Formats: sequence, structure tokens, C-alpha cells
Amino acid sequence: MKQAAVLTDTQFKRTLKIIATGRHAERNRIIVLLSHWSGMRVGEISQLLVKDLLNQDGTVVDQLQINPAYTKGHVTRRIFIGTKLRAELTRYIKWLATDKEVNLVLNQPLIQSQKSQKPFSQNSLSLLFKRLYIASGVPTASSHSGRRHYISKLAHSGVSAKVIMELAGHKHLTTTQRYIDVTDQMKASAVELL
Repeated sequence: MKQAAVLTDTQFKRTLKIIATGRHAERNRIIVLLSHWSGMRVGEISQLLVKDLLNQDGTVVDQLQINPAYTKGHVTRRIFIGTKLRAELTRYIKWLATDKEVNLVLNQPLIQSQKSQKPFSQNSLSLLFKRLYIASGVPTASSHSGRRHYISKLAHSGVSAKVIMELAGHKHLTTTQRYIDVTDQMKASAVELL
């Protein structure tokens, strides 16, 4: 089975620019950022509630606990939220609280349909990812592309394979290794190190 494309930095930036000009820009931006900057699976993103992301004082958490019912291995998964993503989530939650069409409730889904205000199913969210990537000129990308981007970016930045494995929620290093994208340019750069 062919793997989902890993977006280049240029493609990623273009995707965010295209999203900014379209309908539901705020929601679609946070969906893509959650995938690319936290490595979350589409099923995990679709099940997030607003309260999952907030500390008692209303600030965004720096670690997120994913309910085992929504993880691939049915075990609790801890997601570390970096500074950039925390800032984006803070902005998104403030937007939710001020949007006239959305009544911010802590138990509501973080990502919801604008029409029904119900959560996206995993399949519906996967289709939304596909539409967003096609619109931005990356038809080979899918809902898994953000996760592959996250893992590849960490690997290319020199992060330990064991750390990446744990961040990805994998049990085996071989699984993590399959996610890492390698280009000819990277290979050429590697041999120049000798």
C-alpha cells in the first residue's frame, strides 16, 4: 500500500494559505496544525473535546491525554503540545468562544460541523483532509500526511528514534521507521558528510 505524501515546507505553507481563503478557515487550520504539529491520528483529532485541551485556569494544556477508546492501540496516549500549537489552540478556542454560530461548551467537540455542530466522524474528517490537500495542489496527501510530516520532521532534526517512537505512540521502532520520509536530496547531503 502506498504511503501518504509528506508535505514539503512549501506545500504545508501553501495549504495553510489556501485554507485561510476558504470557508471554515479557523476550524480547518487547527485540524491541519493538530495533525502536523502533534502527530495525532485523524480518529484522535475527531474525538477531542474542548475540555480535553484546557487546564482549570482556562489555559491550553502542554500535555494532552487521549482516551484509550480513541487510540489505535486502545491504550492511553499522551500528546505533548508545543508552544506554537498551544498558541494556535488558544487562538482557536478564543475564536470558538466569540463565534456567533458556535456556543462554546466545555463538553463540545473541538472540531465540529458548522451545520450540525456535531463532531466529525473519522471518515468525514479524513475526507475533509483530502479535499484540503487537493485544493492546495497535493492530491497524494491524506489525513495521515500530517502524522508522517511530524515524525519525519523530528527524525530529520536529529531527535532520538526512541523519543519519536514514544511521541508517535508506537510500540515498535520499525513502525516509526516506516513513517520517516527520505528524499534524494537528503541522501546526497548524507554522503557529503563523509
